[in-house]
Amino acid sequence: MTKILNNMHNTIKIGQIVPSSNLTMEREIPAMLRARERILPERFSFHSSRMRMKKVTKEELAAMDRDSDRCARELSDASVDVMGYACLVAIMSMGKGYHRESQKRLHQVTVENGHAAPVVSSAGALVDSLHLMGARRISIVTPYMRPLTNLVAEYIEAEGIAVSDSIALEIPDNLEVAAQDPLNLTTIYKQVNLKNIDALVLSACVQMPSLAAIQKVEDECGIPVLSAAVATTHQMLKKLGLEARVPGCGTLLSGQYA
Repeated sequence: MTKILNNMHNTIKIGQIVPSSNLTMEREIPAMLRARERILPERFSFHSSRMRMKKVTKEELAAMDRDSDRCARELSDASVDVMGYACLVAIMSMGKGYHRESQKRLHQVTVENGHAAPVVSSAGALVDSLHLMGARRISIVTPYMRPLTNLVAEYIEAEGIAVSDSIALEIPDNLEVAAQDPLNLTTIYKQVNLKNIDALVLSACVQMPSLAAIQKVEDECGIPVLSAAVATTHQMLKKLGLEARVPGCGTLLSGQYA
């Protein structure tokens, strides 16, 4: 019993700001960090605060983003060790480079609340991870309607990374996005242009499940494959000063960028 209590005391607290209809980040982030627990000593617990959002439209995304400060404050009450803003398109729909403003503001909320915590956004994590990998040209898969997919591509390109091709699955309902079988991506990715790209973003959306397909697609196509969720996990671990290594999750978490 003492050993269990000691482990609980030393547990690293992962906070997530998630859309109210998001299911996937509370599945994939814990799945990756539980896999990491099997090979490395750190232990994690998971805590979320929700912003209301049902349909992935620019209007709902903007309204949701305004609620992120409250979520950061609530998670700060729990003195989490790191915080992730788990909605890529909400950030990207607010204007180019907005992830920097959002992360800075939300971090300041935690400072003012007396429990300072580093803040990672899935949008910033994806961009930063692609730069870390030296990716200059990529292709992406998204569940969004075509206008939002184009917006995501433009945001990434404004960060100095060319988007060679994109697939828009055009699923407007966020719960339907979460219900997608990730292994469908092992077929869908073959529709995207893979020539002369440095990386494939198999899910440029934290709600579309992809974790089960990441390593399979990478092994098959021979190109580094990642997702917004994989990038968020990598950046959270780096912010915590921990080795960013998780088995079976593609090149980014292979240990090459640990």
